[in-house]
Amino acid sequence: MQNQTMNRRNLIAGGAALGIVAAMPAIAQPKEAKITNPLILQRADPQILRHGGYFYFTGSVPEYDRIVLRRAKTIAGLRDAPETVLWQRPARGKTAGYIWAPEIHHFDGAWHVYFAAGNGDDKFHIRTYVLQGKGANPLTADWSLLGQFETPWDSFTLDSTIFEHKGIRYICWAQREPGIETNSNLYLAPLKTPTTLAAPPARLTVPTLDWEVQGFKVAEGPALLARNGKLFLTYSASATDARYCMGMLSADADADIMDPASWTKSPAPVFATSEANQIFGPGHNSFVVDEQGRDLLVYHGRDYRAIKGDPLFDPNRHARVQVVRYRKDGTPDFGEPVRNGVLR
Repeated sequence: MQNQTMNRRNLIAGGAALGIVAAMPAIAQPKEAKITNPLILQRADPQILRHGGYFYFTGSVPEYDRIVLRRAKTIAGLRDAPETVLWQRPARGKTAGYIWAPEIHHFDGAWHVYFAAGNGDDKFHIRTYVLQGKGANPLTADWSLLGQFETPWDSFTLDSTIFEHKGIRYICWAQREPGIETNSNLYLAPLKTPTTLAAPPARLTVPTLDWEVQGFKVAEGPALLARNGKLFLTYSASATDARYCMGMLSADADADIMDPASWTKSPAPVFATSEANQIFGPGHNSFVVDEQGRDLLVYHGRDYRAIKGDPLFDPNRHARVQVVRYRKDGTPDFGEPVRNGVLR
C-alpha cells in the first residue's frame, strides 16, 4: 500500500504450519461448496492459511484500524464465516496509525501475526510489529503485542511473510533502504526470534522496470510458492490503482537463496489488470492449497478502473481466488484475473 508520497505491503499460507505451500491430499468437498469471486468484499492484502483442518483468512480492512480473522472448513465457507477482531489499534502512541496487511502463521507452539502500523501522530510512519497468540484456536487465543520487527534500518517497513526452507525459518519483507530512492525493496533473512534476524538481510530486488515504477517505485507483498524443484517468490509493484500488478522472482530450490544472484526476475508482470474480465489492479497475493489439493492464488482487485482521490482510501479492493496452472517447464502460469462469479 502507499499514499501519494510513500508506499505500502504476503507468503504463502497453506500447506504446512509455516508458509511454504506443500502438496496436500484432497478432501471430499460437498457439491454446494462453490467458490464465488469476489470471495470476501472490502478485504485487501488477503491471506489464507490452511492449518489444523481449517482455513484462516485475514486482510486489511478499509478503516485500517484493526486486525481481523475468520475461519471455515472450506475456502467457500470463508465467505460467510463470522469475523473476529483479534486486536484493535490503541488511541495514541506507536501502532495507533494505519494498520496494514496482517499475515498469520503458527510456529514454536504459538500463533503470530505480522502487520504494519503507523504512529498515532504520524499514520504513515509505517513499521512492522508482531502479535503473539497462545491457544489452539486463534479466534479465542490470548493475544499480546510481542514487539517491533527489528531490521538494520529504522525506515518504512511492511509486508512481512514467513516460510521454512531446508529446516531454516526465513522472513521476507518490504522496506525503504536509506540511500536507495525507491518506496520499497524486497529483503530476505533467517529469523532468530519472531522479531529478530539471525543474519544480515539480503536485498533480493529493487523496482527498476517500467511496470514496477508506475506512480511509485514499489516491490512489496512477497509470497512464496515452492513447486517442481523451484522457489517462486511473487510480489506486487507500482501504485495501488489499476497499474498495480504482480512480478515474480525464481530460484532453484537447491540454490543459496540468501544470494541475490540465485534469483531471476520476470521481465514482465506475471499477473495484471484484465480489461476483458473487468478486474483491475490485482496483487498483494498469497497462496493456499484448497480442499481438492489445488494450488490457489489469493489476491485483491477492484471491479472498476476509475478511482476518485487516493486509491489507498478506495475501500473496494476485494479478496479473490483462482486456480494456479503450471507450464511444461514447471513454472506457474497465473493467466488473467478471472471474471466475477463461480470459480471453475
